[in-house]
Amino acid sequence: MPSRSSSASGGTSRRSYRGIAILVILALIVVGAPTLIGAFSGFERTSGGEVAVVRDGGPLDDNKVRQVIDPGSGVTWIGWWSQMHRYPAQQRFYTITSDSGHGERSGVDVVNVPSGDGVNMGIEGTLYFGLNLDHQTLKSFDDKFGTRKFRSTNGGTFYPWEGDDGWSAFLDQIIRPVIDNDLRTQINNFRCAELVSSCALVQNNSAGQQNAGTPQQGNNANIAKIQNAVNTSLAEDLKSTLGADYLTGIHFNLSRVTLPTEVQEAVNQAQAAFAKVTEAQAKVAQARAEAEANKARQDGYNKCPTCAEIEKLKALPQGITVYAPGNTGGVALPTK
Repeated sequence: MPSRSSSASGGTSRRSYRGIAILVILALIVVGAPTLIGAFSGFERTSGGEVAVVRDGGPLDDNKVRQVIDPGSGVTWIGWWSQMHRYPAQQRFYTITSDSGHGERSGVDVVNVPSGDGVNMGIEGTLYFGLNLDHQTLKSFDDKFGTRKFRSTNGGTFYPWEGDDGWSAFLDQIIRPVIDNDLRTQINNFRCAELVSSCALVQNNSAGQQNAGTPQQGNNANIAKIQNAVNTSLAEDLKSTLGADYLTGIHFNLSRVTLPTEVQEAVNQAQAAFAKVTEAQAKVAQARAEAEANKARQDGYNKCPTCAEIEKLKALPQGITVYAPGNTGGVALPTK
């Protein structure tokens, strides 16, 4: 029979082997699981409406841009633990509107800038643009803007490649101030009445009533001038602000120019007052015409007294058989 010491030694050896096996398994899990995850996540692709900038992200890698993946790509190897920065590849737009829920910002969003004569004008419109898809330009854009967060109107902070929230935060913090500045510069070149003709109704000038009739066509032509001027200056201003031609196909469509609420209310009151004046003038003209007609009729009666009597008879109610003006006896009228 084996000795008790031999049995104890064999049991210890088995426990040691079991412990070593467990350690090996744990090591494989610790090392293998991330490796498998890194391997599977190393294959990516883009949809038709997005372009991706890939940055190295492995434990032994740097953080530099590795590659750019064009829109609608097939499955592409991007490396172990690399990071995909996805940007919109299609035409984009930034809308400024008083129509709640339809603008880039939640709620009512209007650019308020002063006209040349100091009236605060509300400007609504849409900026159309696209992201420059040149690879070197995209790498530069990601280095400059894709590595920092921007604050959204809701208070959160996002990278510009973090979906719609991130892209909107970038536009609102970087692009919106340029739009506001260009509109302020161009609107200041025109008086209020040159953009909204009814503005002349409430302005303190002797020619107010005359200016109130400014043709709408003139207002539209001035708005078109502003739009063209903004489109000319906006591309250069955006390039100067961003540092390169990161945006292409830039076009601003100015859709509406409005007056402040209190000014518009004053315009409405002035228009109502003018309507009452017009109504009173019409009544005066009607009374004058009736008076002239009566005078002409009386002149005719003076020249023809018999005609006046005939008219009196015609005016009598039907069924009367006796007519005796100033005569107590009366005069019998012929009956039919």
